[in-house]
Amino acid sequence: MATETQGGRFPRLLQAAIDAFSLPDLRAKILFTLAILALYRFIAHIPLPGIDQLQLDNLFRNNELLGFLDLFSGGALSRMSIVALGVFPYITASIVIQLLTPVFPQLQEISREGEAGRAKMNRIIHWLTVPIALAQGYGQLVLLQQSNVIASVGFTGDALLPTVAALLSITAGTMFLVWLGEMITERGIGNGISLIIFAGIVAGFPSLLTQGFLDRDNVLGVGFFAIIGVVIIALIVLFNEAHRRIPVQYGRSIFRGGRMYRQSGATYLPLRINSAGMIPLIFAFSIVILPGTIATYLSTNTTWVGDVANFFAVLLVPTSPLYWGMVFVLVVLFTFFYTLVIFNQQNLAENLQRNGGFVLGIRPGRPTQDYLNRVIVRITMGGALFLGFVAIVPYLASLITGVQAISLSSTSLLIMVGVGLDTMRQLEAQLTMRNYEGFLR
Repeated sequence: MATETQGGRFPRLLQAAIDAFSLPDLRAKILFTLAILALYRFIAHIPLPGIDQLQLDNLFRNNELLGFLDLFSGGALSRMSIVALGVFPYITASIVIQLLTPVFPQLQEISREGEAGRAKMNRIIHWLTVPIALAQGYGQLVLLQQSNVIASVGFTGDALLPTVAALLSITAGTMFLVWLGEMITERGIGNGISLIIFAGIVAGFPSLLTQGFLDRDNVLGVGFFAIIGVVIIALIVLFNEAHRRIPVQYGRSIFRGGRMYRQSGATYLPLRINSAGMIPLIFAFSIVILPGTIATYLSTNTTWVGDVANFFAVLLVPTSPLYWGMVFVLVVLFTFFYTLVIFNQQNLAENLQRNGGFVLGIRPGRPTQDYLNRVIVRITMGGALFLGFVAIVPYLASLITGVQAISLSSTSLLIMVGVGLDTMRQLEAQLTMRNYEGFLR
């Protein structure tokens, strides 16, 4: 066990890392996780054949939607590598299945089957990931053809074989990343899919810092920009860990000496302030960016369609207040929508009643469900406003500091903080089981 002398000599985090590496099984898990992430970053640099990199760079400079999707691929999309889609199709499939579960009774029954049901749902998500990856891959290939990045795309003539090969490579790359993520979850530390996204975001930090150093004319602004980033990270940690405790009482009957005794135990039900995570930001940015992206490609039309497209292309630019106002409103709306959908799927009132639990002062069954719904709506208001604020931080930071060279991605920060906290909790649990002091307390 780590002694007090050692704890005073080293910072707590450093001492916890030393304790973790001193245990052979935990050290093997950490090294396995790092090795898988290194393999992912190596694969991300293997490009598809026939790509004009110069034209590809120009495309990404002028297309906000592709830049947003590149976030989840760790730069692999901007290189058009074999893992260009990252794990985004898998995330999309997971969200689709979560939203469809309340609609289809068959999915509801599967979700209630415990561990076996979770395994079936995971297989359904895997199968759904394949057509989504094929569709997204083909759409990106067509976009690259229109931008003269790739020669020809299609299923006829000379374009058939290159197109099929590219689609199979991209889809296989996505499924390979999903498999790597599940290997990390099973044999490593942390959630594998989240860590792959985390590694991709971290890989983009060197270019972000380079942009900051190049802006030497506004050193004070860059400093304020860094301070804003630190403050936002602290707020994200605060809101991610914040939750409302609902007191719950459990009662059970036991037989002792031929007589029945009633025992009870008190605990609490934690309802998170931000239970939607990063999903509302993904929805909101995708919807706001999409009209401007479509308008950019229709603006060359000589008819009235081109005039309308030019209007939206100018109106919905990332530097306009309307753009960020729409982002804020959509993030708030999607936070409520996604939170309520996922919360109702959990059937907390039914599960409490089945296990002999009840909320103090509230009758079991429907009254408990109504009470929990009122509570989740109230606390989600704070979480929704916070996510909306985090979404528009890049625009506010640029107005305050005057720094335009650095793009502070709120989604990136939210993902990084969430994944980092989750991984630290798992490492903390591993150390606590072995009677070592962790680093979260």
